[in-house]
Amino acid sequence: MAHFAKLGVNGKVIAVHALDNNKLLNADNVEDESVGQQELERIHGWPAAMWIKTSYNTRAGKYYNADGTEGDQSNALRGNYAGIGYTWDEDNEIFWPKKPFASWVKNTTTASWDSPLGDAPALTAEQTSQNDAGTHRWQYSWDESAYQADNTAGWVITNTLA
Repeated sequence: MAHFAKLGVNGKVIAVHALDNNKLLNADNVEDESVGQQELERIHGWPAAMWIKTSYNTRAGKYYNADGTEGDQSNALRGNYAGIGYTWDEDNEIFWPKKPFASWVKNTTTASWDSPLGDAPALTAEQTSQNDAGTHRWQYSWDESAYQADNTAGWVITNTLA
């Protein structure tokens, strides 16, 4: 089954539709995205150019098999499976989820948003031990207001069992 994102204003994904793979075959019996786009235009009346093929098995720039293991990366398509509310980036050919925080930036390699400070710091050995023992649940979260006040801060650690 092939999936196509229906684009609205400013490249926003407003729906995702499935289409039988046989509906993508061209005269040479080869899958062709434009054939699927034309079929969706015929069915829904939405212009063919506003339908973009998306891969159900692609996320964060990688292709995954049905069992969740990494698959043949030549099958990775357009960064992420398009969800309603995602945005189509025509220049990078990536479907982007909503930006989580104002300061975060696009990472076109992983098709994901990154904090301006990089990944959250690693937990200390003691914090990890406490998490494993179930006495604490240490985790980092992003605090946008802390980052806006001091652009060297942003990751804050909390004990969610407290």
